[in-house]
Amino acid sequence: MTSPLLAHDVITTNLTWSKEISRVVYQHCASCHHEGGRAFSLTTYEDARPWAKAIRDEVLNRRMPPWDAVKGVGEFRDDPSLSVPEIDLVVNWVEGGAPEGNPIYAPPRRSWDQDTHLAGSPNAGIELKQARTLTAAITVTAIRPMGAVEVAALLPDQSVRRLLWVREFRAEWNRTYMLARPVRLPKGTRLVVYGAGATLVTAPGS
Repeated sequence: MTSPLLAHDVITTNLTWSKEISRVVYQHCASCHHEGGRAFSLTTYEDARPWAKAIRDEVLNRRMPPWDAVKGVGEFRDDPSLSVPEIDLVVNWVEGGAPEGNPIYAPPRRSWDQDTHLAGSPNAGIELKQARTLTAAITVTAIRPMGAVEVAALLPDQSVRRLLWVREFRAEWNRTYMLARPVRLPKGTRLVVYGAGATLVTAPGS
């Protein structure tokens, strides 16, 4: 990120770090942006304020928080993406001068565990680099892409279930995408993959 906020910016908003913005950051950003985390800390006003304008630009362009899966393809849990109202909060706070507000309203300090979905590779699963037909039913619980990829399942009844599409892959932010609900794929399903390939994480015994 670049473009630190200048200290003399005029305050024109009632939104503050202490009341509104810190809670957005804690929920969506601090799992990586904390002391000792994968990226520089944004857990205090002193940490975040110099980067306010860069934060605005990153969230407006949806580069941060990182989430490479294309919206509307597959259903996943733990999506850190900001909602439109949350983006509006950040933008209006920054453009209003990024005030701190009264620190007594700030959420309590806490510690964060590393985002486990970002680290490592799944221990068990089906490595999918080309199309294959299932000889037995499986239950898919998560998908980890190997690069830009689209994964779909052609079911025996000829219906198609699109499971994941990563159009722009960022290796440093790659994660295992945890499905919102496990997907049961019957015997005879044709798994189709376009692109770099992916690992399908399956439920034990499937």
